[in-house]
Amino acid sequence: MEQDRLAIIVSKGSLDMAYPPFILATAAAAIDMECMLFFTFWGLDVIHKDKIDNLSVSIAGNPGMPALAKVAGVVPFGTKMVSSMMKNQFANSHVMSIREFVSEAKELGVHMVACQMSMDVLGVKREDLVPEVEDVVGAATFLDFARDAKISLFV
Repeated sequence: MEQDRLAIIVSKGSLDMAYPPFILATAAAAIDMECMLFFTFWGLDVIHKDKIDNLSVSIAGNPGMPALAKVAGVVPFGTKMVSSMMKNQFANSHVMSIREFVSEAKELGVHMVACQMSMDVLGVKREDLVPEVEDVVGAATFLDFARDAKISLFV
């Protein structure tokens, strides 16, 4: 019997958008689904070795943000303050950091790949990525994986 697959496109690099793909990918891997995370455009920030620990919360236009957080987004250092608060909330709830999720995903066998075209456009080099990234690939490689996926998501 062929293993079930989950294919996820990770296109956003904010802290609040980095968690869902890793939560889903690690949960899928834990129940023996083969999973691929395809990091493209701003999603490359999530696996960029100089940015992974400094992802911020997207405040502007975020309908889930409370009014106070939206106000904080327009004051100097407001985004940094809200991002720090969210990181503390995750830590206090014993939720792994994104860096820890990357390590856990790798350990569970999640395929983490970066989009070659996006890297070219944004000037990102292979050595800029965290070592857990398995490969740099084109869209066709991801689509070949996704064609057999039971679940495909765009985050």
